[in-house]
Amino acid sequence: MAKSKIAPLSVSSVSKDFKEKKVLKNVSLSVKLGEIYGLIGVNGVGKTTLIKVILDLLNSDKGETKFFDKDSTDPDSRKNIAYLPEKFYPSPFLKGREFLSLSLSYHGKKLDIKEAKAKAKVLDLDPKVLDHRIGKYSKGMGQKLGLLSMFLAGSPLLLLDEPMSGLDPNARIKLKALLKEYKEQGNTVFFSSHILADIEEICDRMAVMHNGKLIYEGDSATFLKKYKEKNLEMAFLRAIESDK
Repeated sequence: MAKSKIAPLSVSSVSKDFKEKKVLKNVSLSVKLGEIYGLIGVNGVGKTTLIKVILDLLNSDKGETKFFDKDSTDPDSRKNIAYLPEKFYPSPFLKGREFLSLSLSYHGKKLDIKEAKAKAKVLDLDPKVLDHRIGKYSKGMGQKLGLLSMFLAGSPLLLLDEPMSGLDPNARIKLKALLKEYKEQGNTVFFSSHILADIEEICDRMAVMHNGKLIYEGDSATFLKKYKEKNLEMAFLRAIESDK
């Protein structure tokens, strides 16, 4: 199979129960090479659970997930991905630069501090704080540090769970610009969000999750046509209301 035809991420018929609660219900999706793909849904519908199953941090009850056509349960499949969780808590005792060095070592890379400081500026993170202990960081600074580690790793696939969380409007704007630039370099981005504006602005395609299942996958323009609305917010409301 030609590399250009291999999906960086594919999810096939994944289901997951927690005791009597069905959290994921036969979820399938496919992320294309070189696109930004957004997973949208209100809090508590299963977005984070799906990402944990994708990363083999949780076992699914049914179905399979693959990275670049390799089963995600195979550790070798995760060599080409970088992941940032929604609740990101790096060690407070490390300095920012020490965390970056450790993070990059997992990708077989060494820290270029000049590059790190340059990219920190782009993310609206003061380069000076890389010499400070993370325990002194604000939530937003910690989030920017995590994002910085993702971009420095340069992995072909980024998996980001609510990456805008904790960021001020200025940092969110800069992050969206960086994600677009990352895509233009031939990379792929998959991220979850409950902020519709972010999905509409930068995603090539999106999936809407509600009650543990996907009720839509495609581009935003088709989504608007399907629910006969002019803005994504109203279309989203109609979509989830029709799924009751």
